[in-house]
Amino acid sequence: MPAETNALNSVSPRSASMVENLPDWLKRPIARASELSTVQQIIKQRQIHTICEEGRCPNRGECYAQKTATFLLMGPTCTRSCGFCQVDKGHAPMPLDPEEPQKIAESVSLLGLRYVVLTSVTRDDLPDQGASWFARTINQIHQRSPGAQVEVLTPDFWGGRDGGDPHDLQRDRIATVVNALPACYNHNIETVRQLQGPVRRGAKYERSLRVLQVVKTLNPLLPTKSGLMLGFGETEAEVLETLADLRAVNCDRLTIGQYMRPSLEHLPVQRYWTPAEFDRLGAVARTMGFTHVRSAPLVRSSYHAGEADEMLMTQS
Repeated sequence: MPAETNALNSVSPRSASMVENLPDWLKRPIARASELSTVQQIIKQRQIHTICEEGRCPNRGECYAQKTATFLLMGPTCTRSCGFCQVDKGHAPMPLDPEEPQKIAESVSLLGLRYVVLTSVTRDDLPDQGASWFARTINQIHQRSPGAQVEVLTPDFWGGRDGGDPHDLQRDRIATVVNALPACYNHNIETVRQLQGPVRRGAKYERSLRVLQVVKTLNPLLPTKSGLMLGFGETEAEVLETLADLRAVNCDRLTIGQYMRPSLEHLPVQRYWTPAEFDRLGAVARTMGFTHVRSAPLVRSSYHAGEADEMLMTQS
């Protein structure tokens, strides 16, 4: 699973008939080729990946028009098999490209990005789950674009081939990323406790809460963030329980969006939540103490991610 990311999804060609059943508020105009070409050209020339493309995010046209993208580290193939995710899985991932961190830093510079989001597929096959790869890429970006801020959306860093206590290993891997000084640390819990099994195969609810808790233990001043998808059959009470659990580990920022089934091979949508319901959940989240909330059907983890830091800089 790609860092448990909810950077989902427009429907694939195999499920084109499902488009007709989407509520009006989930239909977006097709982006103009001119809005897509600059970013696509840069990433294709360097043979790097974005979750915008691999996850077929419905907002990629808007983001590309603004010359922004969320970079996908460590290849396009995930070692886990979540029931919601469009990203490639089911076979051995590619070897790491030793030049990838530099290529991403070059792309950030060429696009003139002030705020960068780095995510990754889950790489259970790597000794440190790719934590050092995140740190290396952050450092490369900081060296080439000193003014750019980098948000990370990481996997849970659980397991792997190392021996020792898995909790200690997880903490060490998180510390590797935190010590590289990201602007925000995001790890998505994705769905409510009761639905973790079918939705997030290989992940655990408490384990994800622990990621966010460990980040705050290592650096209390580093903003943390998490995201939820709705539409798997969760109740509003279960959603509110999840928000309370996130606040209990001092999670600062929150995204809530609608799950959109990427193909007939993925989990079906049980319910389309209305824009009014998303507005209500967002309002409740703010009263609970989340400092930055985006709650709307087409919201994804990285959508307008830099706005929270821009607001903080404006207020300071």
